[in-house]
Amino acid sequence: MNEQIGRTMHASPTGKPFIYRHVVSFEETNVVGNVYFARHIAWQGRCREMFLAQHAQSIIDDISLGLRLVTLSVTCQYFEEIYAFDEIEVTMHLSYVRGNRIGLDFHYFKIMADQKITAAQGFQEIGCMRKDRDGMSPIAPPKSLADALNQFAVRNK
Repeated sequence: MNEQIGRTMHASPTGKPFIYRHVVSFEETNVVGNVYFARHIAWQGRCREMFLAQHAQSIIDDISLGLRLVTLSVTCQYFEEIYAFDEIEVTMHLSYVRGNRIGLDFHYFKIMADQKITAAQGFQEIGCMRKDRDGMSPIAPPKSLADALNQFAVRNK
């Protein structure tokens, strides 16, 4: 099955993003005082989880029945340092669905006064798998997940 939703894109997407907002804590900073780079990847995961909680809660039942959402690859490019107590906004767009793979684009914004400064951008590819007694095998994303993601798909201008 090679169904595609949206297009592969790693630039500024158009269309409505899913938004996760976060205030940075000291725990997330390194000895220099800025956010440790690995936190950006953790925020991608948190954004993904909040998306599932708000838009695809039925996936939790699917997970208990053997669905696995496996992270296949992660990238992040850093543009602006982030510090404790900075307010950030992580946006997520669906880039594509191809067979069992889902591509997600992430943009990180540092909120300062009434402006947003691009702090980073990232990408994840997730594989939908079914775990059974013989191991794991690729499956198409469940319809409920695909429908929820499609609300946040990259759109052409």
